[in-house]
Amino acid sequence: MEYIWYILAALGAGVGTGLAGLSAATVMVPILIVLCPSFSGETGAYQATAIALASDILGSAVTTITYAKHKNIDLKRGWIMLTCILTMSTVGSYIAWLAGNVVLGSFTLFLTFFIGIRFLIKPDTSREDTVGKGEKLDWKGVAISLFFGLTIGFGTGFVGSGGGMMMLIVFTAFLSMELKTAVGTSTFIMTFTALIASVSHIIIHPAILLERWDVLLICIVVATAASLISAQFANRVKNRTVGLVTGVVLTVLGAIMLILNYWPVLAEITMAAATLRCFGKFIMYIVPCVVILLAIRLFTKVPQFVFRKLLHLVAFGCTTFMIIVAENWQAASLTSCLIAVLLYPLLAILEKEGWYSGLFVQKKPGEIKNSLLMLFFMFAAVTAVGWGIFGKPYDTATAILMWGTGDAVAALVGIPFGKHKVHLKFTDGKKSWEGTAAMFLVSLICGLAVFLLYCHFPFWRSLFPIFTGAIVGAATELFSPSEYDTVTVPAAILAVLLLFSA
Repeated sequence: MEYIWYILAALGAGVGTGLAGLSAATVMVPILIVLCPSFSGETGAYQATAIALASDILGSAVTTITYAKHKNIDLKRGWIMLTCILTMSTVGSYIAWLAGNVVLGSFTLFLTFFIGIRFLIKPDTSREDTVGKGEKLDWKGVAISLFFGLTIGFGTGFVGSGGGMMMLIVFTAFLSMELKTAVGTSTFIMTFTALIASVSHIIIHPAILLERWDVLLICIVVATAASLISAQFANRVKNRTVGLVTGVVLTVLGAIMLILNYWPVLAEITMAAATLRCFGKFIMYIVPCVVILLAIRLFTKVPQFVFRKLLHLVAFGCTTFMIIVAENWQAASLTSCLIAVLLYPLLAILEKEGWYSGLFVQKKPGEIKNSLLMLFFMFAAVTAVGWGIFGKPYDTATAILMWGTGDAVAALVGIPFGKHKVHLKFTDGKKSWEGTAAMFLVSLICGLAVFLLYCHFPFWRSLFPIFTGAIVGAATELFSPSEYDTVTVPAAILAVLLLFSA
């Protein structure tokens, strides 16, 4: 399990570096310390910091090269910061060893979160007073560079984090650099600071290299690859798009790190802890799936309706697993509500972008955010009824999966192959018998899979309720208006399962 956290920590660190020049340690240190038991010892934080710094070397280097190719580096305004940070990072590293375990400061965590919110609210980072590349520093710029260079350098070596974020703020807010130039310049500096600080850590504590070589290798490779991809993305799109994506990344990372940092306090609140654990598992499931789907959308010519239904499959599949692994129905329902509350304002911001409707196949304005809001609140309601009232968590998960997969396959089969339209009374005449049959068959297979794998029912006992639920679900979808089947179909399937699976 720890290897999964290594990969996720390195992935988040690499994306943060490539987009916003964020130090890898800002993301990796709290994840390794809190979620990986092997880093909970006396020198765990020191080892986690060293691994994060080592991951920063190549990650920052490839990011720097990418930004340099697009002429987004300004060393004439950053050389003083570079000199000061290089000097103080070694001093900070040695003092960190003397001080023992060092945990990421709360200030940096809150800073990451609120800077992310700032970019979401105002993603366009262009400003009238931005200076041209290569302009010399005035006396105020020199003073600012000296002060922040010395403090950031010490913090980089001592805590092993925050350098990239602090440099981004100094370069953009105090030295008037444009965002991409600020990121490129800060990652150039971080390449050398990470090298010096990580070597210092390893020399002081060689067990990092001798005993943690596997973690080092995984984190370095994943972080470097993620940094390269995100940096290439950032330099190919407009500043506004970079600002939006940076805002999303920093807000999510900041929120996750704050939760990890204050987990001992939150863990005392039973319901909050159970909900956050459930939410974390959902994120673990859905993030890799979304990354794969976006790659499919961007790099293939998959038809729009196919991509739309693939999104549905991911949402329903991940929600099904979330319910199965949840500790109680309250946690599952609250997690669904939390996802809806977080997604709606985020999508409301993103839908103002020109690429949004094309990427997510939006048929009309507001469709995606409204349908997802209804979808996850429906998940919460179905869970509260099926699990909370009737005590049947697997019936709930099965109903959601049967509907989600069946609805998706009905479109995937019905649109290209549906030659025989259904013209029964109360139907809209657009659906086909081929799509309906496909929905029934896939719902039957998925329902049986859940019952056999998780309920451990014998096949003969599982067949009747699942068979009946698949028929009722397909019929309900056939006669329900498309805007209401989000509610009617899962409710009908759940009712059948609750009635016949006792």
